[in-house]
Amino acid sequence: MRIGTVEIHSKLALAPMAGVTDAAFRQICAELGAGYTITELISSKALCYHDKKTFSLLTQFPGEHPAAVQIFGSDPACMAEAAQIAIEHTGADILDINMGCPMGKIVNNGDGAALMKDPELAGRIVEAVVKALPETPVTAKFRRGWDMGHCNCVEFAQTLEQAGAAAVAVHGRTRAQVYGGTADWNCIRAVKEAVSIPVIANGDIWKPEDAKRILLHTGADMAMIGRGCFGNPWLFQQAKAVLDGAPVPPRPPLAERCQTALRQIRMAAAYKGERVAVLEARKQYCWYLKGIPHANYYKEQIVQMNTLEDAERITRGICRDLRDQEAPL
Repeated sequence: MRIGTVEIHSKLALAPMAGVTDAAFRQICAELGAGYTITELISSKALCYHDKKTFSLLTQFPGEHPAAVQIFGSDPACMAEAAQIAIEHTGADILDINMGCPMGKIVNNGDGAALMKDPELAGRIVEAVVKALPETPVTAKFRRGWDMGHCNCVEFAQTLEQAGAAAVAVHGRTRAQVYGGTADWNCIRAVKEAVSIPVIANGDIWKPEDAKRILLHTGADMAMIGRGCFGNPWLFQQAKAVLDGAPVPPRPPLAERCQTALRQIRMAAAYKGERVAVLEARKQYCWYLKGIPHANYYKEQIVQMNTLEDAERITRGICRDLRDQEAPL
């Protein structure tokens, strides 16, 4: 697959997710088969104001290629400036524009999925960013539409293609659905049939087989995995096996999975400091224990941990007490 001048030798992408896809988690997913990674969404205004905390979100893990940095905003001039800052700071291969975030604090400012209500503005944003980055492919991620009465993803994709987008990623839910209900893969297929640029399919990839199913159903060029990999980065390894026609490897034993979670926390601490990394890890470590009987005792400890020493102590306890008592997924 090629996005502009960038070759991607994979059909599996890690979706950009706020508060989740920091450099540490992206690195682990990449090691397990995510062939294309994207930062969590980053405010264009904050970049233009040179906000130090926001710049930390641009952190890349060593050798992160092919990779994209994702920004959001609704002012074409600000987006163009922020795009230049982001690429210069990271050296990322691709600049992605978020036009699909459904959260209130984003859409209430006219950003994210709110742009689906104004395709003309969305097109001007893409044009401005493309002009600002003549040597970097520009892509966009958006949804089926604003709500069921306004499912305009096909026309929206065509507008962005005409504006110069090198590829689009489509989440098969409307903004009104947020993350509920079922993703509509038919709309992704309709987008793929309507444009000539690569299309990345996103929504409801929970099992390894789902990655193959979404590609067959939509004809898309790549499958983008989001919430399905929460606490389960091995989903990429398993999905890659399905796509390659190889035997699907089992997830490693619980003790090994918890050591991976601990490694993720340690890497995050190296990037952003121990305090911030451990606080953010409270929810992520709990995801690694999903479906494990009798794990609540340790989940209660996880949501109170404050230091790496706490995380290490809890991990030792889990490895000692829970072992492989797993419930079926």
